[in-house]
Amino acid sequence: MKVAPWSPELAEQYRALGLWSGETFDDVLRAWAGDADIASHTAVVDVDRRLSYAELHERVDLLAAGLAALGIRPDDRVLLQIPNRVAFVETVFALFRARAVPVFGLPAHREAELVGIARSAGAVAIVAPRAHEGFDHRALVEAVAGQVDSVRHLIDVDDLDSLFAEPIEHGRADPSELAFLQLSGGSTGIPKLIPRTHDDYLYSVRRSNEVCGVTGDTVFMATLPVAHNFPMSSPGILGALYAGGTVALTASPTPSVAWEMVQREGVTMTGLVPPLARLWTETAERGTEFDISSLETIQVGGARCPDELARRIGPALGVTLQQVFGMAEGLVCYTRLDDPIEEICTTQGRPMSDADQVRIVDEAGEPVSSGPGFLETQGPYTIRGYWAGAGADSFAPDGWYRTGDVVELNEHGNLVVRGRGGDRVNRGGEKVSAEQLEEQLLEHPGVRDAVVVAVADQYLGERTCAYVIPADPQEPPNLAGIRRFVREAGLAEWKLPDTVKVVDGFPETGVGKVSRKKLRALLAG
Repeated sequence: MKVAPWSPELAEQYRALGLWSGETFDDVLRAWAGDADIASHTAVVDVDRRLSYAELHERVDLLAAGLAALGIRPDDRVLLQIPNRVAFVETVFALFRARAVPVFGLPAHREAELVGIARSAGAVAIVAPRAHEGFDHRALVEAVAGQVDSVRHLIDVDDLDSLFAEPIEHGRADPSELAFLQLSGGSTGIPKLIPRTHDDYLYSVRRSNEVCGVTGDTVFMATLPVAHNFPMSSPGILGALYAGGTVALTASPTPSVAWEMVQREGVTMTGLVPPLARLWTETAERGTEFDISSLETIQVGGARCPDELARRIGPALGVTLQQVFGMAEGLVCYTRLDDPIEEICTTQGRPMSDADQVRIVDEAGEPVSSGPGFLETQGPYTIRGYWAGAGADSFAPDGWYRTGDVVELNEHGNLVVRGRGGDRVNRGGEKVSAEQLEEQLLEHPGVRDAVVVAVADQYLGERTCAYVIPADPQEPPNLAGIRRFVREAGLAEWKLPDTVKVVDGFPETGVGKVSRKKLRALLAG
């Protein structure tokens, strides 16, 4: 079986509670396009194009018919590599209408990743631009198609209109069946595929809207790559569309580009990863000519937001900060908009649904009564297994998902993320939390940003290396000063960094997270 189902007991419980409502994504678009008050409202806009709900519905109808005429059938998997533009939304909803299955690739993926993803999914088609940001995507997808037998069609996202055909009836999707495949957020190897149903994902979207205050007046801007789970559904573009709001898509997350979109469209909400949040905050602190006063909420997720940065975001940008901690596999935690400021700045929130179940265990799988441990979860929108049975060791024998995150529960029921299991440095048997050490380094007046990674050592197994971006490049901190500062902050001697590397910036993954893998590779090289 390609998709691991929830147990009949859990499925019945989620339906009885009204969590799984029997809606499909196509139902949502059809409903708004047929609503006289909403149909003319802007559904999606980028720098070049704007579509109302009625226009989006019409174009989805034409494209879905064209895809069917091309030979794409219900349940066929179609790999997408589409940048932040209106065509992303058109293509995704056309596939939903045709009852085909989008597979959400990222524009930053290259041949090795795309070949692995396409093979695992059994993709029959790839949709991509001819070129993007100077990169030849057409040559890339042709190379992928040459290595994956299932791929029969290469579709140019810049020429979707050429596929349009007379609309046809497609039949309605089963809400409990596969809606799309996402990619796991793992930092090594080929991403595993995450199967999501209409039932479970639409519940996640609906509940996110309730927690985050998304309404028909919301203008959500996708600042991160839109195919990533965070900007897609937490509450993301799908949350805005579910509420009858507006989705704005910016081609670049930099303030000089993104803030122009904020000003033009009156953006009220967006989501950032910590490096971008720092860039936006520092830019705002220096002053800007753009009017970004429409912004009400900025979410920060994808990695833990350092406490010192979290405290600066609201005052600098004139917004309410909302921390988001979650995973494409399911569980999403939010700080609430009315939480005390200290909770917002120092925790990563609590599960959004009363039906979410979490437990914190040690390395042996035994419950932890206090202090940090490994997070495991199950719930109405947390998967029970990866596509085609991959990564079975990520699930406990009772089906709970082993997130790999090291967390601690505070006295108010909020989670504090201490890092990933793999982000801990095992220094001669003593565990060093990368997150804890990074927090201390960020308190140093000479450090603008910091990332801690493990480096192999023949005597201790691993030693600790701190990469730091200096506050003043002319006077960078040194190892002796850093170690003295951390020691005086009260950390144990074995938690002090063994090495300090001063750098201009950090390498990033395709979704804007700091790439610890690349930092470790720099040490090895």
